[in-house]
Amino acid sequence: MEDVWRTPVVMQGEIVRLEPLSLEHAEGLAAAGDDQSVFEHLRGWDVMDAALAAERIRRTLDDPALVPWAQVDVRTGEVAGMTCFYDVSAALRTVAIGHTWIGRRFWRSGLNTEAKLLLLTRAFEELDCLRVVWHTDIRNERSQAAITRLGATREGVLRKHKPRDDGSWRDTVTFSMLDDEWPEARSRLRAALDR
Repeated sequence: MEDVWRTPVVMQGEIVRLEPLSLEHAEGLAAAGDDQSVFEHLRGWDVMDAALAAERIRRTLDDPALVPWAQVDVRTGEVAGMTCFYDVSAALRTVAIGHTWIGRRFWRSGLNTEAKLLLLTRAFEELDCLRVVWHTDIRNERSQAAITRLGATREGVLRKHKPRDDGSWRDTVTFSMLDDEWPEARSRLRAALDR
């Protein structure tokens, strides 16, 4: 059962396709990650070329805690970014969604919203999760607003939770969505995408 939880599958939407992350995505990730603002709050990532993108993909694939996908724009075939499940527990029926970034030109395109709809559908309807979690840097107000728009509830702040690349300590804001909150969130997300 745990293998199902830790195996990324292709998920197709109207504007985004989530593909299991592979080295074939390196050039596309490098092209998408051409702006420093994309990585402002993401530890260990920065503007990259294809070789550095390949190294980061290898590091991601080698991390047993991550279940990673590339986000691909269905309309153009471009790699837009990546996202992961992590803190996966079949026993507790929970996953976290994170390690997410998309290129700046894809911001406000609906692509990331639909990617979250696909991930949440997998979590709640295929894996039968009871709980989905997000963590974000307290400084990342854009991410906090986006997670709130998904229908998640802010649970609290983990103080001095992780070091940042600059050596400072990050306070982490924790959000969650529960299985009984999912139907309303799903309807709201679909309505947002229809707009």
